[in-house]
Amino acid sequence: MNRQSLQGVAITTMTLIVFGLIWEAGVSYFGVKPIVLPPPSAILRELFSELPWYLGHAWFTLIVTLGGFALAVVIGVALAVLIVESKLLEKTIYTVIVGLNSVPKVAIAPLFVIWMGTGAEPKLAIAFLIAVFAIVIDTVLGLKSVPADILDLGRALRGSRSMMLWRIRFPCALPSLFAGMKVAISLALVGAIVGEFVSSQRGLGYVILSAQGTFDTARVFAAVFLLAILGMLLFAAIVRIERWALPWHASQKDYSPSA
Repeated sequence: MNRQSLQGVAITTMTLIVFGLIWEAGVSYFGVKPIVLPPPSAILRELFSELPWYLGHAWFTLIVTLGGFALAVVIGVALAVLIVESKLLEKTIYTVIVGLNSVPKVAIAPLFVIWMGTGAEPKLAIAFLIAVFAIVIDTVLGLKSVPADILDLGRALRGSRSMMLWRIRFPCALPSLFAGMKVAISLALVGAIVGEFVSSQRGLGYVILSAQGTFDTARVFAAVFLLAILGMLLFAAIVRIERWALPWHASQKDYSPSA
């Protein structure tokens, strides 16, 4: 980790600490009841009192999220390639995907439970369905945004259609694909929680739903806190992979003025 990254981590940590102190002081000063808004100290006490239990549920949510995200990337990229390579499929598959994305996923989540049972499968399906649209849209945009002179050069060198796709279009589309992946990883986490809300005995969504029934606000905030950490770590992982895969791209270069 370089100096700039360490400074970013330090600034973020200090900001969270200051925010927590203000929250703690505000709850105490205004006499807010814990059932309405528990102080951070109560949330942390609840979290660390049953940390292995919370981590077990967080692990289940993480696995579902990664599974749905992986499916979204693989199937989303395949669909994007088909859409770009075929005008007929662009007019059919693209329209269907846009139509499915406009349907609220919460409304169709019970159907996945009916079709797939109450295990991890319906959660994976919902996470995939919510995340795949971002992958398809951004990948299609990237595949279609290749400069015309580069395509003309490939044709002049007698490149086949498959070579033009995988050696020219796909590398040029990687920045757009990673942009879609950053959005999709957060959406996959949302999809996993939606699936756990509908039917589950495991996961942070189940923790939140069960705590809501007993008005255990501290437990709800503890689960939400873990969800926030999961979301930040997953997003940071995608950013790190992007920096490794695209060191040549302008977005990965530091243009800050030197001292």
